[in-house]
Amino acid sequence: MFDQPFSWVKFYKNPLVGILRGYSLETIDKIAGAYLKSGFYTLEITMNTDGVGEIIKTLRADYPDLNIGAGTVCNLADLEKALEAGAQFIVTPILDPEVIKECVNRNIPIFPGAFTPTEIYKAWSLGASAVKVFPATQLGPKYIKDVLAPLNKIKLLPTGGVSKDNVQEFFKAGAVGAGVGSTLFHKEYIQAGNYDALSEHFLEFKDKIEPFL
Repeated sequence: MFDQPFSWVKFYKNPLVGILRGYSLETIDKIAGAYLKSGFYTLEITMNTDGVGEIIKTLRADYPDLNIGAGTVCNLADLEKALEAGAQFIVTPILDPEVIKECVNRNIPIFPGAFTPTEIYKAWSLGASAVKVFPATQLGPKYIKDVLAPLNKIKLLPTGGVSKDNVQEFFKAGAVGAGVGSTLFHKEYIQAGNYDALSEHFLEFKDKIEPFL
């Protein structure tokens, strides 16, 4: 249905993965417009969002300049549903070797969730495109730096607890990107329909990581 692959060029232009969970298609469509206008390119819709398949399909059709992926993929059934909808990349909250292997076989970027050094190394060894360190809330940027001291070849994507106030610290610690949810998608602006303010908020976030791009 869609033949345009995930764009690593766009990802590295702004390696923040915006995570949307629980919003309607109508709202997500408006968010996506502001997101792209602000110079963001990689958007994850979680599989526990109502109507996720239709949302991914619609975003793929309406926003060809965005990387549209599926998050909270926990098993092969979730993976098939996500890929059938047109997801260009996959994010998991846990380490499922079968999901990783299937994505590698299909040449689909996969960001599996892992926490301990052993899990992180295993995910990378199985072929992860980058490892989602989750929840990064618990140990913060110093943990990323500590893990990368012996495992410096692994690409880490901290997720959970990343905010405008600490995102620079994660990049200084060696992260190649970050997954960001509620702190990026300002709930009050979205509820008020103030997408100009949301765009400004996106730009402030982007300014924080510009020195690392």
